[in-house]
Amino acid sequence: MTDTLDAPAPVKRRRTTFADLYHERTNFQFIERSWRWALLSGSFILISIIFLAVNGLNLGIDFTGGLSYTVTVKGPVPTVNQVRSVLAPVGEADASISLQQNRSTGVQSIVVQTPSVTNAQKARIAAALARYGPEAGVVDVSPTWGSTVTNKAALALGVFFLLIAAYLSFRFEWRMALAAILAVIHDILVTVGVYAVTGFQVVPATVIAFLTILGFSLYDTVVVFDKVLENTPKVGTDEHGTYSSMANRSLNQVLMRSLNTSFVAVLPVASLVFVGSGIFGATSLKDFALALFVGLATGAYSSIFVATPILAWLKEREPKYRAVRERSQQQARRRRDEPVPAVVGAAVTRAPEPAPAPDPAPAPAPTAAPRDGPAARPAPSAPAPRPTGVPRPAGAPGGVTPRPRQQRRRKRR
Repeated sequence: MTDTLDAPAPVKRRRTTFADLYHERTNFQFIERSWRWALLSGSFILISIIFLAVNGLNLGIDFTGGLSYTVTVKGPVPTVNQVRSVLAPVGEADASISLQQNRSTGVQSIVVQTPSVTNAQKARIAAALARYGPEAGVVDVSPTWGSTVTNKAALALGVFFLLIAAYLSFRFEWRMALAAILAVIHDILVTVGVYAVTGFQVVPATVIAFLTILGFSLYDTVVVFDKVLENTPKVGTDEHGTYSSMANRSLNQVLMRSLNTSFVAVLPVASLVFVGSGIFGATSLKDFALALFVGLATGAYSSIFVATPILAWLKEREPKYRAVRERSQQQARRRRDEPVPAVVGAAVTRAPEPAPAPDPAPAPAPTAAPRDGPAARPAPSAPAPRPTGVPRPAGAPGGVTPRPRQQRRRKRR
């Protein structure tokens, strides 16, 4: 016999709303899809390394040393190629040339940076640039100052890593410290790679911005790790089966806070980049703000998609959490191997019902005794039904024994 059960309408997956994000009801699979983030970050780092090896960084005059000529343009503004063609006869065709404009006053300037040259060469360069306007200034920078800044920045970066590793190892554990430092290195490589790809000039303000973004990247990572540490005792329960699932739930719980922190930090820096330097022409802020903007955006990404997946990968290698994962996988296989009930809406074949058992044969009627033999004992007859309301006599089965007072009253009567 085959029956078909009616199937209800399929349940549509509810989309995540802003209310779910605000009330920590999201369930994004950050850890389960960590291979995607690893592929994305690996691609960024690989591109950064390739461009660093091929093009290198466009170091400013503060690091390389040399001369910086600034000329105020009077008349039509030339192009970079036109200025380069003018400098070619004096042997400076490879000079760094840029055009700048003061948005508040509308004044155009030509900035030419060359290596250190003799006084005679300086005079020839100044004479070649004089056709565009008066000279606004010449700055001679020694490369010693730039190398001093670089060495101090590298020293500060090394001390920063040591202190952070010591603090996180004491506050959390060494695996969290390692994951946080790897995330910071990821942010530095990606930010440096942006400068290598775009060719933006690296100046001392850029180095200062690099050191600044390390603090923000680490702050966001510590916020996530603190929530992970709070939920660690729940590993192995029904709510959080494995360490990875617990870490994923922790990320969803702090996602709104991380987004708010990143948005509040990136918004003023973006205004410096696009409004300050782009609209009002504040070029002195561009170098510092650009590195901050790239670093803050990368730090917000790495705290969720780099640091926590690395931590989950390290913790899953511990014997304790490896055993929890194996037990969880065994339970999942056991549930998968259990017989599945009939699917609603599918044709269900039912086994034929067994035939009812036959009624037992009636007992043979008692044989009457012969007339000349002893009389058979008659079968007991059922008691006659008693009328409703008449009490049973005392001592009868199911009867009620009268009380002594009722007996005395009957005797008096």
